[in-house]
Amino acid sequence: MIIGIDLGTTNSLVAVWRDGQAEMIPNALGHALTPSVVGLDDSGAVLVGLAARERLITHPQLTTAVFKRYMGSDRQTRLGTQLFRPEELSALVLKSLKADAERYLGEAVTEAVITVPAYFSDAQRKATKIAGQLAGLKVERLVNEPTAAALAYGLHQNEPESRFLVFDLGGGTFDISILELFEGVMEVRASAGDNFLGGEDFSEALIDGFIEAVGKQHGLTDKEADPVVYQALRKQAEQAKRGLSGTAEVAMELRYQEQSLRWAIGEEAFLKLCEPLLKRLREPIEKALRDARLKAIDLDQIVLAGGATRMPAVRKLVAKLFGRMPAMNLNPDEVVARGAAVMAGLKARDETLNEVVMTDVCPYSQGIEVSEQIATGRFQPGFYLPIIERNSVVPISREQVVSTIVDNQMALHVSVYQGESRLVKDNIFLGEITIPVPPRPAGQISVSVRFTYDVNGLLEAEMTVAETGEKHRLIIEENPGVLTPAEIEEKLAALAKLKIHPRELLPNAQLMARADRMFQQALGEERQWIAQATARFQSMLESQEENTIKQGRDELKTLLDQLEGEGWL
Repeated sequence: MIIGIDLGTTNSLVAVWRDGQAEMIPNALGHALTPSVVGLDDSGAVLVGLAARERLITHPQLTTAVFKRYMGSDRQTRLGTQLFRPEELSALVLKSLKADAERYLGEAVTEAVITVPAYFSDAQRKATKIAGQLAGLKVERLVNEPTAAALAYGLHQNEPESRFLVFDLGGGTFDISILELFEGVMEVRASAGDNFLGGEDFSEALIDGFIEAVGKQHGLTDKEADPVVYQALRKQAEQAKRGLSGTAEVAMELRYQEQSLRWAIGEEAFLKLCEPLLKRLREPIEKALRDARLKAIDLDQIVLAGGATRMPAVRKLVAKLFGRMPAMNLNPDEVVARGAAVMAGLKARDETLNEVVMTDVCPYSQGIEVSEQIATGRFQPGFYLPIIERNSVVPISREQVVSTIVDNQMALHVSVYQGESRLVKDNIFLGEITIPVPPRPAGQISVSVRFTYDVNGLLEAEMTVAETGEKHRLIIEENPGVLTPAEIEEKLAALAKLKIHPRELLPNAQLMARADRMFQQALGEERQWIAQATARFQSMLESQEENTIKQGRDELKTLLDQLEGEGWL
């Protein structure tokens, strides 16, 4: 069984292609969305999802979020006494989604299609594949998030021909893709994006606004000095951001050093606060349109994907840029996961999808470092020679010929980069190889450099020395920050030893974590009510009687909802 997974910065989802349609798979709490949050409970067992998110405020030293932004790097996060890489944290989320799918489908799940931001680098894509491997999944395909959204959207189209733009603003990344649908063939024309722009940044803008408006005058100047305060502010900012989707004004409140801090903000003030972020959304749109050689008027539809597109500020910007309202007939939170399920169905050769053909493009240019002649007999290194240009249709293979530049040169050093800048120092280094060549006068030895870029966005470079016919291959695997095969085996063994919190007990764990958080945040009578209700529920848990526990869970949830409102996802 192949499943489709949207591995998100803020939330993750899993879906399956079944009976001719994409079907969302609920988690243990019955929700489609699983927060991309990992933590350890008091016994050291791993918690994933809403139960972990509730503990961000009460146990920040044991809980972490937004780790997708560091995929492909060697950053490590400490939870208690243990250190975790981004791939390991993502693997724990994927493991949880895999368990949800197996429970829902009633069979083992061994393969998956996982979505990635279109603008993910080679290292980030490899790290995502490794995360799947660590979770016990064979990653059949990595598919770009806006491409997945387009697949889901395209299947709902009645027109045989359509040209549309997917505006995908998730929790941590922003992607733009322009696509054409023609007689069952969906072709990506261009992609652009920003890997460090998403809904989380709008939340951070609100936190900064709160500190500037009311925090500084009460001694709150550094949002990251106290993890508990920071997580409390993040929760308030997230709720305020969502509240502004339906209310003219919302308030953020924080209990800080025996003081109650309150800040009201309206939609106009929020727009002003987020102006730098909204400006950053424009550039990738303009770049994608230029690369596709199109104008905004040439597009038939604008499709929204990603939960952050629910913000009125974002929708107004889209309407202003394109002179029309975007399509909102598909749930932006789910559209990428549904598209991943479509791709899983295509990989499984489902007969209901036999007329759908999908093509994609590489989002970055890939090339090598070369030296350029600056005077007779004088060469300067550090220049970039693109071999595969950005937005070329994949899979693709391209070749360039380079030559030696000094007499009797014994070797040629090939350094591979990714990016768009003229100088390699401003691009991303991917790998290098040194090739022996026969000594000859300068310029008489030539080497053809062939790049092959596959549908998963992974690059292979092959160098052939023309005079000897010798071939040298460089598979870009050992990027800085990407685990080696030996390290993967070591991490697999370490993850296998981790104790996972029992899935069937997650509803109780989530509710207890929520009650603990609210107790810490409450004062006076409210705090007493929460304490009494939590104690009653705890005694019911100890009874181990399922009906009694369910009744107690419903009672405690009702009280918490009355005090706080329903929990957000």
